[in-house]
Amino acid sequence: MSTVDLQGIMALLPHRYPFLLVDRILEIEGERRIVGLKNVTINEPFFQGHFPGHPVMPGVLIVEAMAQVGGVLAMRTIERPDEKVVYFMALDGVKFRRPVVPGDQLRMEVEILQNRGRTVRLRGTASVDGALAAEAEMLARVMER
Repeated sequence: MSTVDLQGIMALLPHRYPFLLVDRILEIEGERRIVGLKNVTINEPFFQGHFPGHPVMPGVLIVEAMAQVGGVLAMRTIERPDEKVVYFMALDGVKFRRPVVPGDQLRMEVEILQNRGRTVRLRGTASVDGALAAEAEMLARVMER
């Protein structure tokens, strides 16, 4: 197990503000499982319109945060990650269980279900204080930049 700070995440993912949705990687178990964090603050640009007076993190961005955590794991399994990018091809079984609001710390756990070289099937969950907020299966492909 190891941790990855923000600089390490940015070395593996092309995402940048305002679309980088992972603050830290807490755990990595080989090439199978990863745990990442997103600290959700009122300063997030999407809260201006979603929703004024009742800020809720959009569900698609929760899934995107899970996908980015999975992308960190996928990029660690390939050679020359600086020349590659992970594109998500499909989402299955997406479910939203509770709203995510400013002040929450989103914990994303992602595991690789199947790795066929350039194509990876992942299962992710996102939770806040141990309560499930979202879950999804994701299919991704590693491509040349």
